[in-house]
Amino acid sequence: MDQQDLKLSKKLISTYKKRLEKEILDRSMKLRMPQNKFEEIINNNDELINLKKALERLETESEPHK
Repeated sequence: MDQQDLKLSKKLISTYKKRLEKEILDRSMKLRMPQNKFEEIINNNDELINLKKALERLETESEPHK
């Protein structure tokens, strides 16, 4: 994967992750959940965990090889 592809992948995954977090936040607010509860949901959401891991892998790949 070249640097251009890595940048695009990181941007797309990051945008999707932010959108998913916002959706969880918006729904939690509508349901009047306490802040600690929706933070717990965000921190334990399997999809968000996988997205964070994917971003970390892409970061590692984009680092210059030593």
